[in-house]
Amino acid sequence: MDKNTIQNCIEFLQKAESLKNTVRSAYTSAGRRESSAEHTWRLCLMILTFEKELAGLDMAKLLKMAVIHDLAEAVCGDISAVDQKPGSNKAEMEKNGMISLLSGLPQDIRDSLFSLWQEYEDKKSPEAAVVKGLDKLETLIQHNQGQAPAGFIDFSFNITYGETHMDSHPLLRKIRDLVDVDTRRNANNS
Repeated sequence: MDKNTIQNCIEFLQKAESLKNTVRSAYTSAGRRESSAEHTWRLCLMILTFEKELAGLDMAKLLKMAVIHDLAEAVCGDISAVDQKPGSNKAEMEKNGMISLLSGLPQDIRDSLFSLWQEYEDKKSPEAAVVKGLDKLETLIQHNQGQAPAGFIDFSFNITYGETHMDSHPLLRKIRDLVDVDTRRNANNS
C-alpha cells in the first residue's frame, strides 16, 4: 500500500470511531448508555464463546460480519427497534451511510466490506442469518442485564423481538429460551 492509500484507510478508521459515541437504547450494568461499538464487541465475543457450537460455519466471516454489521450507525446513528416505524427509510439511510463511510477506501476494500455488510442485511448466507440472530440476542441480554431507568425498556416488546431470526441455527433457539426467562421476569416486574 502506498502512503496515500494508507492515509485514506486511517481517515476511514477515524470516521468509524464515531461508533464509539453512538448510543443505543440499552444501558450497561453500571447504568450508562451503551455505545454501538460496545454492542459490536460483545456480539464478537458471543461468536467466539460459541465457536464450537457454530462448527461448519465460516468463523472469520461470522466475525467480519459482526464487526461491520452496525458500522453505518457511525454515520446514521442507531434507531431502536421500538422506534422504527413501518415505511421508514432506515435500510436506505443505513445503506447510504455505509457507502459514504467507505467512500475513501481503495475499491477492493470498499467492495469487500460493502458486500459483506449487504450480505448480512439480506441474510444471504448461513453466517449472515446466525450473526443477525446473535445480534438480536445480544441486545436482549443487554436489556436484561442493564440498569436502565424504570420504564425505559419495553420488556413486553422484547418477548417477541427478533423471534423471526431464531430458526437459522439450533444454538439461537437454545440461547433465546434461556434469555426469555429473564425477559419475562423483567416484563412481569415492570
